[in-house]
Amino acid sequence: MKMEMLVNVYQPEESRIAILEDGVLEELYVERNSQESFVGNIYKGRVVNIEPSIQAAFVDFGVGSNGFLHVSDVEAEYFKHLPPVEVPQRSPSRGPQGGKKRRVNERSAQGKPSISDIFRRGDEVLVQVIKDGIGTKGPTLSTYISIPGRYLVLMPALQRVGISRKITDLDERKKLREIIKELSPPEGLGFIVRTAGVDRSADDLRRDMNYLLRLWKVIVSRIQKHAAPVDVYEESDMVTRTIRDIFTSEIDTVLIDDETQYERIREFMKVVLPSQVDKVKLHNDGEPLFHKYKIEQEITNIQHRTVPLEGGGSIVIDPTEALVAIDVNSGTHRVDDNAEETAFQVNMRAAREISRQIRLRDVGGVIVNDFIDMRMEKHRRAVERELAKAVERDRARTKVLRISPFGLIEMTRQRIRPSLKKSIYEDCPCCTGTGYVKTAESVSIEAMRELMRASSLDKVKKISVDLYHHVASFLANNKRKELLALEEKTGVTIRFESRYDVNPNYMEFHCKSEFGEEISFSPSVNSK
Repeated sequence: MKMEMLVNVYQPEESRIAILEDGVLEELYVERNSQESFVGNIYKGRVVNIEPSIQAAFVDFGVGSNGFLHVSDVEAEYFKHLPPVEVPQRSPSRGPQGGKKRRVNERSAQGKPSISDIFRRGDEVLVQVIKDGIGTKGPTLSTYISIPGRYLVLMPALQRVGISRKITDLDERKKLREIIKELSPPEGLGFIVRTAGVDRSADDLRRDMNYLLRLWKVIVSRIQKHAAPVDVYEESDMVTRTIRDIFTSEIDTVLIDDETQYERIREFMKVVLPSQVDKVKLHNDGEPLFHKYKIEQEITNIQHRTVPLEGGGSIVIDPTEALVAIDVNSGTHRVDDNAEETAFQVNMRAAREISRQIRLRDVGGVIVNDFIDMRMEKHRRAVERELAKAVERDRARTKVLRISPFGLIEMTRQRIRPSLKKSIYEDCPCCTGTGYVKTAESVSIEAMRELMRASSLDKVKKISVDLYHHVASFLANNKRKELLALEEKTGVTIRFESRYDVNPNYMEFHCKSEFGEEISFSPSVNSK
């Protein structure tokens, strides 16, 4: 398998990184300077509000929007002086509230004190942004600080050495534990060995640990010197961050289309991965990098609602306010007039494509997949396993449930930042994101109602209405008799202004007295 990493930073407003496997786009990362991300940054903040009803505190950390800190994201150091919380122990014989009580002091919100017991307004707290604000919601914060290096992650609150769960080989886990133990990490600080640390020498891990310790020393110094709110650590830019977190020896080439970034990444690689520096290459071809590898067309395609499946069938992706619905269709694909085999084959392909699409689109939250109904249990289990296997490569946390009797598979995917679609597009000002506008006839009927109301007002003798040109034409051609009758009945002169520069639902009234005095009138329907 040939793997390539393409880094497009030619335009200063936007950075894009694509990872290709045998020419197929598998991962895409986009970051724009206008859409600042705070994820990974560490701040010394101040508690400005406590909400015991939702067990959360709101923290001012200096970016203009207060962050949300839930009690489940509060590290034990902040409340270890408080008495342990007593939680009822479930017992089958005594019901859900029966049984003996147990004393707990763990990360679950159930076993933690009330947020109002942990913090008071004005308290200073060290927080890290774990999720950017989405819509009207502010950023999500945590006091569990983690600072990633190339092979290790420094976690001050952990106070022990751990191994990434993705490293499943027991011998490798034992070997890494022994190496870290030999490095004698400082007391009171914790480290996690990343998957990139597999097969690395003790010297590589030592260099990474020393780098993280120096960085932590700088952070502690800033914490002590500055009052809240203040930033004490900022994550690297997306290009450096992606090289650090995602680059592996399996990647054959890293192509960069900007000479300045090319030199900077080579210097970075010389420090963290000196043996891989030669894989970094400058793309100085006249043809733009993403066009040459047909990535631009792929980016356009992943915004479409319908995604065709190779071999037949399609999936339809519909985001809603609360979840994302994905429907699997067989289309014209048939297997020897065998409905069960047709459904099975399309569902297997759909499971792989669904994983790829939610990864490329950076879809998060609850996802409901409506697969084609299958009767055979072995086929249902196979589709479950295929989807679970396909999402294993996803760097965001995912959880996949079993298929329901209705052929639905529910899953969740970690939401860190707004989806790619939200980053690139904005809601249509005409339809406000619904995809629909009223017909010319509907707007005309509403305009006639508003004209009747406006013409009944005292002193109104002239009414001018600004309308979308299709609506104005419809009124002039289809409502001529009604308009003449209304003018004769009320003595009001009515005229329309046909406009091309407004949305199809636009309607603005200008009412005047016989002396030209403006009379205030607002339509009762949303007309903008």
